[in-house]
Amino acid sequence: MSDPASSSASASAGDVASLSTEQLMHDYVLGNYGRFPIAFERGEGVWLWAEDGRRYLDFSSGVAVCALGHSPKVMVDALAKQAATLIHCSNLYWVRKQAELARFVVETIMGRAGKVFFCNSGAEANDGLIKLARKRAWEKYGADSGKNVVVTCRQSFHGRTLGGIAATGQEKVKIGFDPLLPGFLHVPFNDPATLREAVNEKTAAILFEPVQGEGGIHAATPEFFAEAAKLRDEFDLLLMFDEVQCGAGRTGDWCGWRTILDGSGVEVEPDAVSWAKGFAGGFPMGALWVSDEHASVLGPGTHGSTFGGTPLACAVALAVLGEIEGAGVLANVKRQESRIREAVAAWDFPVLADLRGVGLMLGFVLDADAMARIPDFVSSGKSPSLFVVNASRDTGLLTVPAGETVVRWLPPLNVTDAEVDEALALFHGVLSTLSGR
Repeated sequence: MSDPASSSASASAGDVASLSTEQLMHDYVLGNYGRFPIAFERGEGVWLWAEDGRRYLDFSSGVAVCALGHSPKVMVDALAKQAATLIHCSNLYWVRKQAELARFVVETIMGRAGKVFFCNSGAEANDGLIKLARKRAWEKYGADSGKNVVVTCRQSFHGRTLGGIAATGQEKVKIGFDPLLPGFLHVPFNDPATLREAVNEKTAAILFEPVQGEGGIHAATPEFFAEAAKLRDEFDLLLMFDEVQCGAGRTGDWCGWRTILDGSGVEVEPDAVSWAKGFAGGFPMGALWVSDEHASVLGPGTHGSTFGGTPLACAVALAVLGEIEGAGVLANVKRQESRIREAVAAWDFPVLADLRGVGLMLGFVLDADAMARIPDFVSSGKSPSLFVVNASRDTGLLTVPAGETVVRWLPPLNVTDAEVDEALALFHGVLSTLSGR
């Protein structure tokens, strides 16, 4: 590895412009990401422009973050207006914008009495849920009760903090970080019988994603929701939903679990919920809601965040969520999902096994056996999903993998018919080429 003090990376500030973004990243940024070889310099709506001038149709949205696309006017205006007034204010004081945003969460998103805590990411929000569950059990049952286990699901993803990786049901995120935070048990997703076997008097909470994102775009079944709710009542534990990726309108409703349960005859409401990603349209923001019954558990001194719920962050989130509410965005999500499904139903490619997901959180499932018959794929050494993501990028369409065999579409929630049609045409071309047509 080169020594920055003796390499081109030691250039003075005046020389930085002569260095490529790739070189600067290589020399100065921690290499904890496997990055695609491209650098973007501006974005507008669903479009991103790379430094070489090429335009890309972005159907990844920063992995479900840019809910209204890149640099939407409503965000730009909110940022400018609030930045000129008050950017940061300590949580030692009352913060008006924070209170207004919490009211929106309680009255509009949840429609249930409760209290809200703001932070900066989904990982932080999920850590807050874990603390809530354990503190509540400790207060009610005592320190010696051992009621501190949080049951989560295999193939889940709950963040990259030590608490998040302990809660996550994927071994790959845990390697090298022992000793892990104890007190987590992972069960198969959508297996009500095994969930029941796992829960007992030591269980403090059940936590799962209504739609698993990183785990391959799997939606929880109504039966799984129903069993989790029964166990909540039988064992006096908390039922908590991680809606970091599937919440805040991504499924066509404010809450992903309500989209899934609509028309099923099953009615389930959680005790606590986490959000992030698209919650503020790309500005760092995480949040958790706690029902009134349990809100007092996290009293003064139990939890906090220096930058959580700043006036600037809350003003932006209010602008984004207000646009989703008032501009017909939720209806657009459901309509575009129907259009995509209708188009894909007419496709006949051996490499495409299925299309699953909810709203604009969709997973194109690749047939591993069919992919294995493609010489270029075999010689690439990549997973099927990464190979297809790279092939799509070459056509100007940005997508992201979800596990080994699933390609995710996560376009802006206000994506237009023309933009969806263009993405369908580009992806159709990729699959057609892979199928030898």
